[in-house]
Amino acid sequence: MRGRNRMKVLITGGAGFIGSHLAERLLKDGHEVFVFDDLSTGDLDNVHHLEGNPKFHMKVGSVLDRDALEPLFAEADLVYHLAAAVGVNYVIENPLQSLTTNIRGTEIVLELANRKKTRVLIASTSEVAGKKNGKVMFSEDDDRLLGPTTVTRWNYSTSKAVDEMLGLAYWREKKLPVVIVRFFNVIGPRQSPNYGMVVPRFIKQALLGHPITVYNDGEQKRCFTDIEDAVDGLLALGEHPEAPGEIFNLGGDADTNEISIKSLAGKIKNLTESDSPVEYVPYEKAFAKGSYEDLNYRVPDLTKINSFTGYEPSVSLDMTLRKIIEYYES
Repeated sequence: MRGRNRMKVLITGGAGFIGSHLAERLLKDGHEVFVFDDLSTGDLDNVHHLEGNPKFHMKVGSVLDRDALEPLFAEADLVYHLAAAVGVNYVIENPLQSLTTNIRGTEIVLELANRKKTRVLIASTSEVAGKKNGKVMFSEDDDRLLGPTTVTRWNYSTSKAVDEMLGLAYWREKKLPVVIVRFFNVIGPRQSPNYGMVVPRFIKQALLGHPITVYNDGEQKRCFTDIEDAVDGLLALGEHPEAPGEIFNLGGDADTNEISIKSLAGKIKNLTESDSPVEYVPYEKAFAKGSYEDLNYRVPDLTKINSFTGYEPSVSLDMTLRKIIEYYES
C-alpha cells in the first residue's frame, strides 16, 4: 500500500504472530497503526520493537468489548480483523470461549465498521473446507464437508465459516466493503508453539533434543506459507478496488511448500542437526477422546488471488524454516 495516501489502520489481534508482522510492514510503509489485542494468544514481546514509533499505538482489550473498540473505529480508514481463538489445542481446550470470540467478536467488528463503511478484511482459514476428499487443491467456492458437531475440533472451522457468512451478508445487504482471506498454514518467526502449531512445535522439540511428536502416521499433507508472503497478500487485498464481497485463498506455492507432516519432521531434524527421535502418537493419546479429527490434505488453489492482485508466493519452505530456526537460536 505504498502508493496510497497514508492511512490509519486498525489491526484486531495485532499482537499475534500474523498481526505483528502486518503492523511492522504497515509502519514501514508510513501508515499509522492501531493494535488491539487481549493477549490471550498474542504477546507484547511481538510488538515491543515497534513501541518507539510515534505512529504505533497499542491497546489491550477484548474484541468482545464494544466500548473499548468504538473509538478506534472512529479513527480507522482500514481494519484487519485478525483477533480470534486460534490453534488446535486452544480451541479444543476452550470451546465456548473460542466460539464466542470468533462469532460475536466478528459481529461487533462489522457493526462498528458499518457506521463509516470502513473496509474490513476478515481473517478466515483453510479449515472451513473441512474434510475434502481426494488430493485436489482447495478453491474458494468448493463444497464443505465437516465432521460431527460432537467433535470439538470442528468448532473452529464452523465459527470461521459463520464469520465469512456474516461478512458477506454485510456486503450484500449493507454494502460494507468486506474482504474474506483464508490463510493456509502461515509460518515464520514469532509463531508460538504453545497452541498446537506444528512447525514451531517441531523446531522447539528438535532444538531441545526432545522427541519430535508426529500425530497419527504423518501422511497428512500441508502447504506452508511464509509470513512475508502472507503480508504481501494482505496488503494487496487491503487496497484492491474489486476485492470487497470476495473470498480469497492466501497460501504458499504448492511446488515448493507442499509436504507431508512426516517429511516435515525429518526436514526439521536435518536442518537443526538434531539427534531427536521422531515419535508417532495416535490421535487418541494426543487429544481428549472424541475431540479431534484431522484433515489429510490441505493445499490452496491460488488462481483467484493471483488474477486479482498478481500475488505469487516467493519464499520456499526451506528458507522459512531456516529463518524460524535462527529466530529460536538467537
